[in-house]
Amino acid sequence: MQASWFGLIGCGGWGRNLARNLHDLGVLRWIIDPSPAAANIAQEMGVSYSADIDSATQDTSVSGIVIASPAEQHFRHAMAALSANKHVYVEKPIATSLDEANEMARFAHDRRLILMVGHLMHYHPVFNELVGLVRANRMGTVKHVVSQRLNLGVLRSEENVMWSFAPHDISMVLGLLNELPTRVAAIGNDFLQPGIIDVSTIHLEFEGGKTAEISSRWLNPEKVQKLVVIGDSAMAIFDDRQSWDQKLHWSEYSVDWKESRPFASLKCSKYLPVEQDEPLKAEMQHFLDCVASGSIPRTDSKEAIRVLTVLQAAQSSIDQKGNWVNVQR
Repeated sequence: MQASWFGLIGCGGWGRNLARNLHDLGVLRWIIDPSPAAANIAQEMGVSYSADIDSATQDTSVSGIVIASPAEQHFRHAMAALSANKHVYVEKPIATSLDEANEMARFAHDRRLILMVGHLMHYHPVFNELVGLVRANRMGTVKHVVSQRLNLGVLRSEENVMWSFAPHDISMVLGLLNELPTRVAAIGNDFLQPGIIDVSTIHLEFEGGKTAEISSRWLNPEKVQKLVVIGDSAMAIFDDRQSWDQKLHWSEYSVDWKESRPFASLKCSKYLPVEQDEPLKAEMQHFLDCVASGSIPRTDSKEAIRVLTVLQAAQSSIDQKGNWVNVQR
């Protein structure tokens, strides 16, 4: 017998992927979304449908709510679910302000409820392999990280490209370096919609001279999802657009000094094998497991607040025309 059911709020482009995975895992009970398309998906999947979130939050058979509504609705929907004593998974960003995120975290903690954020890349086998290499000191000291998430695709009007794309990349950078940056500078341009940035770049500085750069664009001739990590003895490229056997490229190198000039040379260059798995399915299974066991999610509210802290500092920098902004700790 099914022990726990789950409801999904928001069945748009990404919400459909969540619906598919929850349905495949056999736990989807409700789809909540006012659109006729969502009603059709619910009918096709044989699950209950409503335009009203109360239908799911008042259902005593529902243990958790998955939220994939627009970012500005995350706080309202999450608080409604938590108030109904439901565990919550909410897509990134967890909220649109730190005050909202902190209130959600405190409320969930006081009620001993799971609050998990959708930072998908932490469930990607290739990224986890890369984190393992960094933790094992296989690259030496990491000096610089570059992350690019570029596309010519869906243009949003409710949030800018940095808030839409960069949470994934910020989360990966923080996961690799295992610390918050000391300061952030960001620039952005609104070429298509006044006030809605469609091109952005974030620069991050960390203790010890480590740096990172994050680029997000809705205006790009090709889709790019690439992470480059540079250590003082090796470099790695995680290119999520490549076939699975070529997603993680590894290079070892050395630098020799001759006549006061540095000369870099490759010692080896190869693709590293990584066992294949679907990140979103792994992420959803992790949420179900945490609900069942009461375990703290890998991407919990603390992780979400760290990412949002950097994101808000970057937005503040953009508002100040690219000035450096200290990151609050």
